[in-house]
Amino acid sequence: MSIQKVRAYFEQFGVADRIREFDVSSATVELAAVAVGVEGARIAKSLSFKVEDQPIIIVVAGDAKVDNSAYKKQFHTKAKMLTHEEAHTLIGHDVGGVCPFALPENVKVYLDVSLKRFGTVFPAAGSDNSAIEFTCDELEKYSSNFQAWVDVCKGWREEEG
Repeated sequence: MSIQKVRAYFEQFGVADRIREFDVSSATVELAAVAVGVEGARIAKSLSFKVEDQPIIIVVAGDAKVDNSAYKKQFHTKAKMLTHEEAHTLIGHDVGGVCPFALPENVKVYLDVSLKRFGTVFPAAGSDNSAIEFTCDELEKYSSNFQAWVDVCKGWREEEG
């Protein structure tokens, strides 16, 4: 199971004990917000895409949506999400538990600036009933194959509301 892989990955950093597992599903932003007990925007959702036939993950705030034109400007290609099967095969985590941790070397991770307005955020930890609380600095530090902070989302800024 993927959560064991994430737990083993976190052991090397001494943060595995911070993983929270729930008796209920946390597979969607709404379910995770209820399980964790925070507003949905603080759920760090990991979205998986394909760029030049390579999988990438972009971690965004729970209330953010990918802006296709900003995505294309950043990655020079149209946003194409992985299928459930591709996520399982290429990322190693199933949809609902996709996270930026314990990833294959070829999976690059990007963090969206929509997360930076929060003191801490809650990404999944490899299963559809887990999360871990990290500051944005910790999220960057512990994400596998971290590449860069990007600004590819809409719907979360005050002026857009």
